[in-house]
Amino acid sequence: MRLLHTVDFTLHSFVGPEQDAPHYAILSHTWDDDEVLFEDMATPERMVEMANLKAKAWKKVERSCAMARALSFDYIWIDTLCIDKSSSAELSEAINSMFEWYALSSVCLAYVSDYKDEGLKSGAADPTHFLKSRWFTRGWTLQELIAPANLVFYDKDWFPIGDRRFLANAIASETSIYRKFLARANLTAVCVAAKMKWVSKRQTGRPEDKAYCILGLFNVNMPLLYGEGAEKAFIRLQEEIIKHSFDQTILAWQEASRDSTTAEPTPMVSASKRCSVQSSL
Repeated sequence: MRLLHTVDFTLHSFVGPEQDAPHYAILSHTWDDDEVLFEDMATPERMVEMANLKAKAWKKVERSCAMARALSFDYIWIDTLCIDKSSSAELSEAINSMFEWYALSSVCLAYVSDYKDEGLKSGAADPTHFLKSRWFTRGWTLQELIAPANLVFYDKDWFPIGDRRFLANAIASETSIYRKFLARANLTAVCVAAKMKWVSKRQTGRPEDKAYCILGLFNVNMPLLYGEGAEKAFIRLQEEIIKHSFDQTILAWQEASRDSTTAEPTPMVSASKRCSVQSSL
């Protein structure tokens, strides 16, 4: 994996977080049109150019690094620029490893770019608007919500809103994710149907990512085949799950559409009736 140095903005390669990587922070965010990419970090001159051409995105990188430094971290992982997406092999490895990378981070900084805190941290504001932010609608942020040991939310101005534990009741109510799994309880205790329900209303930029973004939730790996469409991606995901699980609730899900641009997992029966796990928050 690559990590970005929070002081000099240089990229450093490590075998992996479980081996030689230092303690690191990790960013969770939603993508905008002009993000800072791996190739934008090639040289100091290129970075200066990007600071002007992609001012908003570069500010996000700078503020992420500043926040990580304030928490005493020399390194941070940011998906937009720490993965060379021109390499299909590297992209596949990263997506298959991403849940683990979030899980092994020391802290996850969840940047909610379309929310301005108006007193949520102090209890003076209703969390409804925060929970309706774009961050809670995206497929990739599902594993980023669940995997990290420590997760802190920040508003559009990088004001700390609160950590996951503080907001757990509200998040559980909005997302249907049982509170104990927001506290990192063993995900093997959650049936397949429940996990599929968690992602069913979330959106991804590419149809296949609706399946790829939840590989870590099921602890499975599979090659990425962009262009195969959502339906085929989900069929392959189900096949991998069946190889590792006897959970019959996987039969409670089917593709809602044959159109690969809109296909998503949809319950045939109530997941709550098929799951043995307690649904209490």
